[in-house]
Amino acid sequence: MADQYNTNEEKILRDSHTKEIDLINRDPKQINEDVVKVDFEDVIAEPDGTHSMDGVWKASYTTFTVSKYWCYRVLSAIFGIPVALLWGFCFACISFCHIWAVMPCIKSYLIETQCLSRIYSLCIHTFCDPFFEALGKVFSSVRVALRKEV
Repeated sequence: MADQYNTNEEKILRDSHTKEIDLINRDPKQINEDVVKVDFEDVIAEPDGTHSMDGVWKASYTTFTVSKYWCYRVLSAIFGIPVALLWGFCFACISFCHIWAVMPCIKSYLIETQCLSRIYSLCIHTFCDPFFEALGKVFSSVRVALRKEV
């Protein structure tokens, strides 16, 4: 039973670091849907009455599309892994600070303010409640009558 538990634990630990990635849909949450999705028609357009020759237009389209494709592939091949390493390090540092500094500070603050709120509540109930209760009794016998004189 203990061996089965250890095997399952090792499998879960291994799976979290080696999970399968989708090589078809590489933006499943559509975080770059409107930002970097740029096609030829989004950048270059000729209005009616101002058209280049058809061959130039086709060559321009092909040049734009192919150069954008290969430039991205070359840049990602050269810089993709180092930049991923930097972003991984950056988010690891952010996670570390959040886990080991931010949350303990917030928890400490909440503990301290809870203590202070109890002291504040005690002071209010001790001093203000009797005062306002006495004021209520003083003014409870006051009657207000409104008359409209014409």
